[in-house]
Amino acid sequence: MIYRRECVLESACVNLWEITDMGHGHDHHHHHDNVHEGSDVSPALDLTIPDSELSPSDVSRRGFLRGAGLLGAGAAASVLANPAPAVAHGQNSSGKGLVWLSGDHHIHTQYSSDAQYRVIDQARHGRAFGLDWVVITDHGSATHAKIGVDKVNPDIRATRDELRDLLTFQGLEWNIPGAEHATVFVTPSRNEVEVLKKFEQSYDGSQLPATNTTEQNEAAAIAGIKFLASQVKARKVDGALFFANHPARRGIDSPHEIRNWRDADPTVAVGFEGAPGHQAAGIPAPNGRGGARGYYDNNPSAASFPGYPLESYRTWGGFDWMTATVGGLWDSLLAEGKAWWITVNSDSHVNYLDQSDRGPGSNFEVNGKYNDPVHTGKTLTTAGDFWPGFYGRTTVGATSWGYKQVMDGLRAGRVWVDHGRLIKGLDARVRVAGDRRSATGTGLGGVLHVKRGTTTEITLDIDLQDVPNWAQFVPVLKRVDLIVGTVTGPVTEKDAYTAPDTKVVKSFEVSKTSGRVSITYSFGRLDKPFYVRVRGTDGNRTQPGLMGVGVDPYGPKLDVIGDADPWGDLWFYTNPIWVLPK
Repeated sequence: MIYRRECVLESACVNLWEITDMGHGHDHHHHHDNVHEGSDVSPALDLTIPDSELSPSDVSRRGFLRGAGLLGAGAAASVLANPAPAVAHGQNSSGKGLVWLSGDHHIHTQYSSDAQYRVIDQARHGRAFGLDWVVITDHGSATHAKIGVDKVNPDIRATRDELRDLLTFQGLEWNIPGAEHATVFVTPSRNEVEVLKKFEQSYDGSQLPATNTTEQNEAAAIAGIKFLASQVKARKVDGALFFANHPARRGIDSPHEIRNWRDADPTVAVGFEGAPGHQAAGIPAPNGRGGARGYYDNNPSAASFPGYPLESYRTWGGFDWMTATVGGLWDSLLAEGKAWWITVNSDSHVNYLDQSDRGPGSNFEVNGKYNDPVHTGKTLTTAGDFWPGFYGRTTVGATSWGYKQVMDGLRAGRVWVDHGRLIKGLDARVRVAGDRRSATGTGLGGVLHVKRGTTTEITLDIDLQDVPNWAQFVPVLKRVDLIVGTVTGPVTEKDAYTAPDTKVVKSFEVSKTSGRVSITYSFGRLDKPFYVRVRGTDGNRTQPGLMGVGVDPYGPKLDVIGDADPWGDLWFYTNPIWVLPK
């Protein structure tokens, strides 16, 4: 393993660590190895050697790598030291040991103060609408922290027993101290209630003193993430994950907070919602609520980060501004080389066109839940949510069926997302140009290391949708965009939220309406590290991106409150793939 310092731009340098040539065509299991057998490994990188036996320089280097998340537990989630995962294949394909499982990590039940359904109701609907995994995330609150985690657990366990073909995680929606909300969830175990309850009681914003300063709240958020990591290390649970929810909705998730969450422990804090739930809220009246997609109808407040533009308080093609803006906040994280992934979900509380209400006689404050819902016969046209799986889905490449496997896939960024079942499946990989062997290349969330000057290319195989979605029409993909950004290294200003070197490098018009679309694009000879991500659309609503037509000529359009039918504006996004020089 060789340490290099590469100046990738005149204005910035980035530290890169060569792990070895990633090679091509390895099966998934080999990608867990950080170093091939027989490699000449620096003592600082050989964790079998204790610190006490290292030279002072190697101790210093090891400490630096650990602090950067590039050695030990943090390395698994660090782009600059993460071996390429297995090649991604299309939906339900088992190529190279991966199975693609769709899910939803943000779902509420009668144990949330503003929701109403039973756990089994949400799970049955999610399974019926094609999901393989769900996460129950009732709100952190004084009542929930006191009794909610305990009381929902038997319902979750009963659901696991009844729906054995659905993976049902227990989690909660964290009131991040000083910021918005986040999904926090753990792998099932006899300790899941203990871990979640202790976390909520100790670190939920609702449980902290109202007199806390901003600095105290931000420190509490970091401590909460580190607590989750400690529970994994102590083997209380096999895994714990954090995804920030609706990050731009109120403008209070500042760029430095997002960076600090990720850096607190990149094996736990792994991403944010690329698109919020509550998508039905945009259906125009009188057929729907006539509001804003995602309930993104806010304006800046005293608590908001002052640097965000007014456009950030609205969705763009149903997606959060942080994700939808090419060259924006998400890209600024990726340009640093930070592994930070996007998801979509339902945020289901009360669902559009349902005909039920909370059970009569409910007393949430006393019981920590509402009584079981009852049929009313009145159609909820003003409800803002869809059932899990009905509209948005997060599709994860897992090595096999299982809770830990889904978590590992999410942590590794083997994820693509879509709305309205826009596409059926997706295979994206980057490889050395001309290498036509099957199963060659590096897939979503991975890193390809090649010699400087090597020509690389991306290959995309997109399976077009051929069956109606749950709104009963067959979506039609019209355009695919390749978005490329230079990896420029860590920022000096943690509140930076732009990536000036990121742009759409190529758009492909799709004329086929069935079958598979295959695309190959050459990046040319590698002279500096970069990443690529992919976006696609039905083409119904587009406009130049906020960074200008030269950066994003046909991006998503800003959603108008009261006139934003989610079914008429469908997009898919992938997580990135990095290409780094040796």
